[in-house]
Amino acid sequence: MKYLCLVYMEADKLRAVPDGECAACGDGFRKSGLLIAAEALQPVETATTVRVRNGNVSITDGPFAETKEQLVGFYLIEARDLNDAIRVAAKIPPAREGSVEVRPVRELQP
Repeated sequence: MKYLCLVYMEADKLRAVPDGECAACGDGFRKSGLLIAAEALQPVETATTVRVRNGNVSITDGPFAETKEQLVGFYLIEARDLNDAIRVAAKIPPAREGSVEVRPVRELQP
């Protein structure tokens, strides 16, 4: 089953975990067959939020919500079950400084 591990950190802690450590973690997950995709995101100040209401498009600079922690990256993994996904998420380096939200991927119905 696929799980998305969403990595959140406070802006002032972004450099607390070296990029190389995150890349090495992803490489290790890839070699073990766990990793489907992983990417770091640009800072929250670069975000644009798009909404469509009654056919009208609204564009807002910045993230959808103002929070202390911000989404800084993700790992899309393949795991046996939620417990296995949690075990993998606990190895993601930014979990030491921020948090990792683990969510199962929902298959869209035709």
